[in-house]
Amino acid sequence: MFIVHVHVHVKPESVEAFKQASIENARFSVQEPGVARFDVIQRQDDPSRFVLVEVYRTSEDPAKHKETEHYQRWRDTVAEMMAEPRSSVKYTNLFPDEEGWG
Repeated sequence: MFIVHVHVHVKPESVEAFKQASIENARFSVQEPGVARFDVIQRQDDPSRFVLVEVYRTSEDPAKHKETEHYQRWRDTVAEMMAEPRSSVKYTNLFPDEEGWG
């Protein structure tokens, strides 16, 4: 598994619109064959900060995700909502393994 955490800081007036656009993107993303999981999470102590937790089956799948219509629509929709450029951190899953047993 290949995991990406996308950190997003949204302008306060755009929080609700960002949530709606991101949830719509996530609903389509989980239908992609290369996506194992796609979570949209919001900080409790600062609702303008989000993390998109994207779990891909291979390291090639994020690039395939970025080619989809729903990702490009999300990217363009939320571009002006950002309080600062989004950032990402990439991870490799160690446990559980692909069969879920460790």
